[in-house]
Amino acid sequence: MGDRNMPQIFHRSTNTFSKLSIFGAFFIIAAIAAVLTAINRSGYVTEAGVTREQPVPFSHRHHVAGMGIDCRYCHTSVENAAFANIPPTKTCMNCHSQIWANSPTLEPVRESFRTEKSIQWTRVHDLPDFAYFDHSIHVNKGIGCSTCHGPVDNMPLVRQENSLQMEWCLDCHRHPERYVRPRQEVFNMEYQPPADQVALGSKLVKEYKIHSLTSCSTCHR
Repeated sequence: MGDRNMPQIFHRSTNTFSKLSIFGAFFIIAAIAAVLTAINRSGYVTEAGVTREQPVPFSHRHHVAGMGIDCRYCHTSVENAAFANIPPTKTCMNCHSQIWANSPTLEPVRESFRTEKSIQWTRVHDLPDFAYFDHSIHVNKGIGCSTCHGPVDNMPLVRQENSLQMEWCLDCHRHPERYVRPRQEVFNMEYQPPADQVALGSKLVKEYKIHSLTSCSTCHR
């Protein structure tokens, strides 16, 4: 047996210090994780809210809110294809061969039409290659343009409204009743969810046969 009278090597306060160190390390790690999560969700990483410069300063606010042009006039394939197409130059020239036909701002459009060389638009909503997204299924299930793209009709230059991160997609996939709207209102940029959105949404989820798809293979194929 050891000598009970052996002097204590560590002071009793060492126990308190050790406990404080363990708890302190835990809180520091938790704080670092919280900060990293906040940064990952911030516009700095997701680029949400960033306005993209374009070769031609096309204003959705002018064309949609001002002129009343429907989304489908330019994005013709949005109801029946995975990709909401960028309109060909001819679509622009349908109007601009007569309106602002000599505007210097629209010279890239006229040059594209003359040379048959596409305008190199800067993509705003750019999902990773490993994520599959089909516009047509969302449109036909009652998900409005503004639900994902925000108030495009009030944007002089288009910006990414939402994070486009997986948790953002999953929120809708888990709770579609919060977001679905009547199909006839999908392209209505002035549509506002009613006070009883969940009740209406639950009814539409059944009517449109919407399934809460959250398996990995739904988007990662």
